[in-house]
Amino acid sequence: MNNALHSADWPRREGLALLTRALGAENIRWVGGAVRDTLLGADVHDIDCATTLTPDVVIDKCASAGIRTVPTGIDHGTVTAVLEDGVVEVTTLRLDVATDGRRATVAFATDWQDDAARRDFTINALYAHPDTLEISDYFGGLEDLEARRVRFIGDARERIAEDHLRILRYYRFQARFGAMLDGEAEEACADMAATLKGLSRERVADELLRLLALPAPGATVARMFERGVLRIIVPEACAAHIKALQTLLAHEADQGVAPDPVRRLAALLPPSPDVAEGVAARLRLSRAQRARLVSAAERLAADSENAKALAYRIGEPFAVDRLLLLGADTAVLTDWTPPIFPLKGGEIVARGVAAGPQVARILQATERQWVEEGFPPQSRVVEILDTLLNQA
Repeated sequence: MNNALHSADWPRREGLALLTRALGAENIRWVGGAVRDTLLGADVHDIDCATTLTPDVVIDKCASAGIRTVPTGIDHGTVTAVLEDGVVEVTTLRLDVATDGRRATVAFATDWQDDAARRDFTINALYAHPDTLEISDYFGGLEDLEARRVRFIGDARERIAEDHLRILRYYRFQARFGAMLDGEAEEACADMAATLKGLSRERVADELLRLLALPAPGATVARMFERGVLRIIVPEACAAHIKALQTLLAHEADQGVAPDPVRRLAALLPPSPDVAEGVAARLRLSRAQRARLVSAAERLAADSENAKALAYRIGEPFAVDRLLLLGADTAVLTDWTPPIFPLKGGEIVARGVAAGPQVARILQATERQWVEEGFPPQSRVVEILDTLLNQA
């Protein structure tokens, strides 16, 4: 497994070599997701660096090497180094001085193991030397990676008490990496689920949506429901909704549709726009997310009868959501571009209809029939218009 780091591309980036020279190889280690994901053979997106240097020293040394820095989280020891081949978050080793389950007061440290001890899971506490790529593993993270086990560092309840969001992080990581369940973690998360009520809604929503965006979150969400965790954050969900999510995941996979976390959240709710509005408000979803959740909740069985008409009316992404939730085929929308309605109000006025509400009503009626007939050519639109005008 360790050989994966030596064969990976990212440790050989020129920017990282420049950063290593600037800060000193003895003072830094690559840590967290980049190390973990490389060892698992997964794609690496973000690179984090732990350092024994204080933020002010990091900034000075980077400046001397021509590296621009941004004090993105300087109160907690984090400085972002802006390199030509990407950014790297450089964080000073830390100790937790006090925590209340929502935020922590930290002090800078100089011991790598002290820093590792304050992290959440063993698989996230693997430190790689920038030159040798030798891994420092203080809590059995390599063994847990081999077993695909997500395990808290030390006592699970203590780690959760430090930051209640770790409950949802556990389930997200378990859904992404886990194969073997850790009994202590499972019990601790279930027993302390009520502590999630004290967290900001934005943090809860972010973790929930990140979990639902994973390729196969169904089994994990079902377990969260069975253990009473899901009802703390989505009390509207019932056993039938868990089954609906499983069905949706199967339809997405069968039809090759990319996952969407808001669509999957909709599966966990009753098809009620009012409920969707309430959940969106409670979770502080963005305006775009709220609109998508409410649209999915407005689905009707009749929506599956004419997929193109549905997509023309509400937009392709919203239509795909409804069709999948209804168990309908979305293939007809693949590579389909909605046509432009070939009639303007001025053409109706030219036929002798006085400008005003009547023009709008005729235009809408013509368009409605054009959609129902499957978007026929302009010649048919003229016929539809003639018929409506004769009936007026």
